[in-house]
Amino acid sequence: QVRLEESGGGSVQAGGSLTLSCVTSGESVTDYCMGWFRLAPDRVREGVAAIDSDGSIVYPTSVKGRFTVTRDYAKGTLSLQMNNLTPDDSAMYHCALAWRPNCDGFDFNRWGQGTSVTVSS
Repeated sequence: QVRLEESGGGSVQAGGSLTLSCVTSGESVTDYCMGWFRLAPDRVREGVAAIDSDGSIVYPTSVKGRFTVTRDYAKGTLSLQMNNLTPDDSAMYHCALAWRPNCDGFDFNRWGQGTSVTVSS
């Protein structure tokens, strides 16, 4: 069974940057969609990056141009570089996977415990 584990969260001031990392274990994830979503109190879950098995990437408008997702298919790892952070980016960030090669959005089937990001103004 695939396990996902995130790291790299923390506290940063507005305008700052953070890089989140995700490692997988249990089985190969090469053929699956992977991505990140975030959860904050009183807000709906929001996908912030999705990368297909073939490398196609999608971002929502809210983070496009500020967030960059990268994937190492051989190692089964995923990263999220976040720049120019604002307080609205504060949330628990989860690395996630979907049991299909094409993401077609941000509907994931499995995710890790998450790593917390807090951005102060």
